Amino acid sequence: SPDEPTRSLSGLILKNNVKAHYQSFPQPVADFIKQECLNNIGDASSLIRATIGILITTIASKGELQMWPELLPQLCNLLNSEDYNTCEGAFGALQKICEDSSELLDSDALNRPLNVMIPKFLQFFKHCSPKIRSHAIACVNQFIMDRAQALMENIDTFIEHLFALAVDEDPEVRKNVCRALVMLLEVRIDRLIPHMHSIIQYMLQRTQDSDENVALEACEFWLTLAEQPICKEVLTSHLVQLIPILVNGMKYSEIDIILLKGDVEEDEAIPDSDQDIKPRFHKSRTITLQHEEEQPQDPDEAEDEDDDDTLSDWNLRKCSAAALDVLANVFREELLPHLLPLLKELLFHPEWVIKESGILVLGAIAEGEGSLTSLPSAGCMQGMVPYLPELIPHLIRCLSDKKALVRSIACWTLSRYAHWVVSQPPDLYLKPLMTELLKRILDSNKRVQEAACSAFATLEEEACTELVPYLSFILDTLVFAFGKYQHKNLLILYDAIGTLADSVGHHLNQPEYIQKLMPPLIQKWNELKDEDKDLFPLLECLSSVATALQSGFLPYCEPVYQRCVTLVQKTLAQAMMYNQHPEQYEAPDKDFMIVALDLLSGLAEGLGCHVEQLVARSNIMTLLFQCMQDTMPEVRQSSFALLGDLTKACFVHVKPCIAEFMPILGTNLNPEFISVCNNATWAIGEICMQMGAEMQPYVQMVLNNLVEIINRPNTPKTLLENTGFGGLPPHTPPFPCPTAITIGRLGFVCPQEVAPMLQQFIRPWCTSLRNIRDNEEKDSAFRGICVMINVNPGGVVQDFIFFCDAVASWVSPKDDLREMFYKILHGFKDQVGEENWQQFSEQFPPLLKDRLAAFYGV
Repeated sequence: SPDEPTRSLSGLILKNNVKAHYQSFPQPVADFIKQECLNNIGDASSLIRATIGILITTIASKGELQMWPELLPQLCNLLNSEDYNTCEGAFGALQKICEDSSELLDSDALNRPLNVMIPKFLQFFKHCSPKIRSHAIACVNQFIMDRAQALMENIDTFIEHLFALAVDEDPEVRKNVCRALVMLLEVRIDRLIPHMHSIIQYMLQRTQDSDENVALEACEFWLTLAEQPICKEVLTSHLVQLIPILVNGMKYSEIDIILLKGDVEEDEAIPDSDQDIKPRFHKSRTITLQHEEEQPQDPDEAEDEDDDDTLSDWNLRKCSAAALDVLANVFREELLPHLLPLLKELLFHPEWVIKESGILVLGAIAEGEGSLTSLPSAGCMQGMVPYLPELIPHLIRCLSDKKALVRSIACWTLSRYAHWVVSQPPDLYLKPLMTELLKRILDSNKRVQEAACSAFATLEEEACTELVPYLSFILDTLVFAFGKYQHKNLLILYDAIGTLADSVGHHLNQPEYIQKLMPPLIQKWNELKDEDKDLFPLLECLSSVATALQSGFLPYCEPVYQRCVTLVQKTLAQAMMYNQHPEQYEAPDKDFMIVALDLLSGLAEGLGCHVEQLVARSNIMTLLFQCMQDTMPEVRQSSFALLGDLTKACFVHVKPCIAEFMPILGTNLNPEFISVCNNATWAIGEICMQMGAEMQPYVQMVLNNLVEIINRPNTPKTLLENTGFGGLPPHTPPFPCPTAITIGRLGFVCPQEVAPMLQQFIRPWCTSLRNIRDNEEKDSAFRGICVMINVNPGGVVQDFIFFCDAVASWVSPKDDLREMFYKILHGFKDQVGEENWQQFSEQFPPLLKDRLAAFYGV
């Protein structure tokens, strides 16, 4: 009898009790609740029906589907009811169960109820009520991605029924039809291909649907189609219709503009609210060899930089832009004839909303780390090049547009063309772009500040030392922004400063630059409390700055060092209390410790031997011993990086701990955790170089694991069918270099222990080191291999061609190393005799033959 809201609320309170305590309900109570749910599923109020549906699925998800055998048959039975409310209530509950328990419904545990349910749902696609039709499709849709057997057996009927509903007058039904077709495109494209032409025609209409939710579902179709091998073949003839539709979808809707406060131009004085600030994730320190070729970033790790953060809910504008981005990757220059006429009109349009969408289009088709999708894209870049000398200056002018949303999108789009800008003479575009971006960093609108700061960070990464002449001007701007920015943008500013330090390196180590930069950073450092998460980006930024400034950081290092040690200590203490009394203490946020370890690494790397006194006066080695055994891989990863850096900077403090540390390093040579394994390997190699022959007792702890790791990737069986330098494979296993270098270093200091295993690793060792440039690490590793070959020449005989190729990959080895190579090559030649050598060297690729003859006279 009470009113609807009260009844609904009581149902939700009951649902929460079920969620928390269902296992302890007395059986009669549980049975009563179940029975009442089924009795009232057809309540006259749609709110109450929905509440009961939620209650039913909560009980079901408590593992009760098995214990409530009558539930599914009864709900399916109620679908046949003449009473609309009963049918709709039962369908609503079934849809929620299908969403929550799709896998279970297709399992033997319940005797595969789907075999009955799917055909039943399909009957309702033709029901007179749109709400029921919509429920029916939504139920079936839950089983597409898992390729449920019952659905696959009825797939043709399903597709036929979908086509029949294509022009349904109800938007919710159309939305579910579009969603079904998008998923089928991914899992059963074979069934759609015969109808592809008409499906594409249909989706072109739906992407312009008057209901934005329908248009958004349909727009997903183009994103999914772009990933299918048949995309080009089926879509080419439709581009002329599709491109204008996508471009049109990229305009801000009126609701977007209201939500984005698009009419507010100046908001820099308004403090940020907490929900404005996204959680950020610290990227732990991973050792990459200084001179190694850059590895492409893993797309999953690339941060999704979005051009409209605050609307981070997916909308038609973003989906259209992302679709254009991936299609630009598929069609490249072939898109331009469809785009260029539109762009001319948009980019110079008097209405700002239209002009803004044109600038977004221009960014979406550029090359760049996919900022709209997670894939790196080359887009239409090649075809755009002739137009850039005209477009880039226009975009730079848009940076001072009177509308903030135009200024902010211009920042983003220009960052997508940064690579091209930097490849031109600096006075042409780099200088004007930098000048205008720096002005935008000091914009009075927060969104523009943010976009400009992010764009500037991208420009820094592309331009690197090209920025050196402008450093004074850049630092003045970034430091001025410190006093101007609200909370959220301050975090982005730290990133821009850290990226600057990474990009210009030691060029930052000038008294006038240090004077500008350090006081505001240290002031922020002193203002922040130890438990403030804003320390993360600041610590990361300082880590880059310390590495770049080297000895220039000395005056600031003591308080920074002390605080990092304190952060590590506090986190370890809190973790210990939590482990002993989880009910009394909270688990610590270990990111504090990780970031602090990484900054200590930056200090050790930047300050070198100057860090020695700081280490001497602290208990960092004891703390490091604990961190290296932490359960969290990221903590271990950063610990091993710091261990390697301390080994290089002040081995006197590491040496007494070696006996305790080596077994831990050995157990972390586990390629399941690739970054941990990499860093542990690198640290072992650095320790070798310091320990020399005293490394002997520890060789057996690590050698077998290292040999196993280096053999993991599939080294090509035959050399000659591959091409690379001199015809050898461009072989980049997952993490060859640290492993190979450390094996070489181990062999250099303890040849008697390592050389007997030579034959087990020589081939992958050679193929992984031939790809890195000449540097110190490579030098020490090759010395090791030469020493080992002298101890065990037999170990290299079978794979001697690989060794020859690795030697030939050196551009300019030091004289004594070249001498070692010479002796080994000639020794081998003398050993086998002139005739055998001739036969052997016949199989060399021509380039390799020439180099060995020219450099070593063999």
